[in-house]
Amino acid sequence: MSTLNLTLLTDLYEMTMMQGYFKNPTDQVVVFDAFYRQNPCDGGYAIAAGLEQVIEYVRDLHFSPDDVEYLRGLNLFDDDFLEYLRGFHFTGDIYAIPEGTVVFPREPLVKVIAPIMEAQLVETAILNIINHQSLIATKASRVDYAAGGGVMEFGLRRAQGPDAGTLGARAAVIGGCTGTSNVLAGELYGIPVQGTHAHSWIMSFPDELTAFR
Repeated sequence: MSTLNLTLLTDLYEMTMMQGYFKNPTDQVVVFDAFYRQNPCDGGYAIAAGLEQVIEYVRDLHFSPDDVEYLRGLNLFDDDFLEYLRGFHFTGDIYAIPEGTVVFPREPLVKVIAPIMEAQLVETAILNIINHQSLIATKASRVDYAAGGGVMEFGLRRAQGPDAGTLGARAAVIGGCTGTSNVLAGELYGIPVQGTHAHSWIMSFPDELTAFR
């Protein structure tokens, strides 16, 4: 959803390790798996979500001139490495479980096969995207199952920022919700939008019956 360049959506040590690999060239191609270790309860499960945003992130992965100059200002990176970053792009392969699939502990949700430097860079962002959306989709699925269906998503006002709120609505529908209160999510993802009214609507009338009428 975000229009920002997300290339620097990473932990600093991913970048310093990249420079280490650059200074010590290797032809290693590695396999990184994104998975979780255990369910919070016996017989539990999770719902995979976030793949579309991972694909968008990887396709747009590049270091802008501003990114390179910011990194230069940290005084941690050498000029030859920074010049390399100007032409960087992801050349590896990514395999993933389709969104909405039921998954279990130690089962790879996303598999990255790439030169070690490239796999190192994308690790943090992929975990951020997959973990957040899978968490929301899983909770939505469990709530919807417990309620017998018909649950709508209404989390925008409590989410941590507009991207989290809108992508959270998307993930909740993947998990089983029938719609969302989030109008932007409705526009972006074709999700049915639903809602009733606020407490302030009732309070603006002389009594509850008048408000409902």
